[in-house]
Amino acid sequence: MLNIDDPKATEKIPAIFRLGFRPFFLGGAAVAMLFVPLWLLTWFYPQYSLFQTDFWVKVVPLWWHPHEMLFGFALAIVCGFLLTSVQTWTNQPGMKGWALALTFSCWLLARLTLLLPVSIPLWLPALLDSLFLTFTAIKLWRCIYKVKQWHNIGFPIMLFVAMLINLLSYYALSERDFSLSQNIWQAMLWWLGLLITIVGGRVIPFFTAMRIKETKAEPIALLDRSLIVIMVALVVQAITQFMPKELEQVLLYLAGGLHLVRWSRWKPLKTLKEPMLWSLHISYVLLPITLLAMAWSIDDTMAYRHLLHLFAIGSLAGICLSMISRVSLGHTSRNIYEGPNMALAFACLPIAAILRAVMPIVAPGQYQLWLWLAGGLWSLAFAMFVFNYASILSKPRIDGRPG
Repeated sequence: MLNIDDPKATEKIPAIFRLGFRPFFLGGAAVAMLFVPLWLLTWFYPQYSLFQTDFWVKVVPLWWHPHEMLFGFALAIVCGFLLTSVQTWTNQPGMKGWALALTFSCWLLARLTLLLPVSIPLWLPALLDSLFLTFTAIKLWRCIYKVKQWHNIGFPIMLFVAMLINLLSYYALSERDFSLSQNIWQAMLWWLGLLITIVGGRVIPFFTAMRIKETKAEPIALLDRSLIVIMVALVVQAITQFMPKELEQVLLYLAGGLHLVRWSRWKPLKTLKEPMLWSLHISYVLLPITLLAMAWSIDDTMAYRHLLHLFAIGSLAGICLSMISRVSLGHTSRNIYEGPNMALAFACLPIAAILRAVMPIVAPGQYQLWLWLAGGLWSLAFAMFVFNYASILSKPRIDGRPG
């Protein structure tokens, strides 16, 4: 890639705001690490929580937890990744400096205003969240449009859709419509599943082939397009519920089967010695496992809801943790396979996913125990990232180049 930044100008920018992955990976991981134990403490032992009754005057617990895991944690990682990748894709300067600081500040202030134990109008965090996503989408659009790279134009469009879904979630909170909220959370999970389908299908077989030194499995266009169409249909179905359950079940089974076929072609068994690879493969395969399990449990509402966490923790968070560990090393000019040992952190998330999603179905009498164990493993995983990568993300590249 050409040198598209002026090193002298970049040196004046604090390292944390030199490229999108830096603040958003660190901020997203910190939110993940802190917000799950805060949620568990406040939910089960409110008398010991930092946030007493006033905290929940405007922000209902059942809304706050999924909203912040999706729009606080997951979309911070997504936007950090896209703002970084678009520079590589298009050879256009990425977001940096004051623009990046402003965009990150909107994300951070939205998180903080939702935590204030005072009566904050909901339009304020809704506006801040919308600005964060809009600024990111506009930057992506400009870079992609400038070089006419139309195969990536879907990413800013997806962020715009996420912004609209987020506004709908604030509306649901204001109206205390928690049935709508549940539909929104499921829609955003499948939105993120769609993103994993697109991006994971590009990077996982590529990273695997490069590391194991074998020919990359060529994509099957019909299979990939079919998966995208089905995942879009599941997003729409989650919000609108326009399909009969029988058709939704067929789509879940079909998506799960096609994802398994796709994943099996990427030679997953040859990655078992490399944490940076097996973490991606385990996380990806938990997407079709979730789809198939939810199809099987389509008529069991409680099991269906629990199983969403198998994807949210094991697949989504697992891929996020693996990718931010990898990207943080690569974009600071470090060897991807000689960085901090994150194998324990990577292993924590699939175990946490089973404890949170499967064990409450198998042994519901110990429900609270499963949640605390899963929450502990989740927080340990992201605490390891924050501990190992905070200095990497907040210091300049070791080769002296911009970024």
